[in-house]
Amino acid sequence: MNDVLTLVDTHVRRVFGEPDARAAVTFLGTERIEVMRFPDAEDGIVRYVTRGMSAAPMTDPAEALADPERGPRAELLLTVRAGAADTDKALRPLAVLAAAPQVEGVVVAPGASLDTGEPLWPGAPFTSVLVAEAGGLVEDLALEPPNEPVRFFPLLPMTPTEAAWKRVHGADALHERWLRFETDLRDPLRGAVPLA
Repeated sequence: MNDVLTLVDTHVRRVFGEPDARAAVTFLGTERIEVMRFPDAEDGIVRYVTRGMSAAPMTDPAEALADPERGPRAELLLTVRAGAADTDKALRPLAVLAAAPQVEGVVVAPGASLDTGEPLWPGAPFTSVLVAEAGGLVEDLALEPPNEPVRFFPLLPMTPTEAAWKRVHGADALHERWLRFETDLRDPLRGAVPLA
């Protein structure tokens, strides 16, 4: 682990307090990805934050040589209502998503879809997520230049029909549907928003 991850850890704990659990996953040929769990009993929610994705900047796989300093850095953040489902089983799928830049050369950005290939947790109606804009819940973490800041992207779970609809109509259109129908995006058991 490097200094960036130490800064990420401190930054996230400053926002959410101490995590009550951590899980680490290592994939062949990648750095270790950790997922921290932050319960919020007052609001009845739990947040999961990755740590490890930002160890290196994300780079376009078409580039001949990856710059070890320049390029976007990010971590992922999932917020769900506590107690309705076994959402702690989302730790491995979240680690898989966080490893995607290292494994597949994916550059994660707002509006992107990330697919886990399996339910986010047992019985979950979601197998993919929509990457939302960073900066709302956790501010960007500034690093020493020329390093770009670490951005904390919220993940919004999507049902397969929502993901398919988003591919055709775009992320903004899906956001508008969610807003129009007052969709509770933190509900781990919610169904698809009406799309007709």
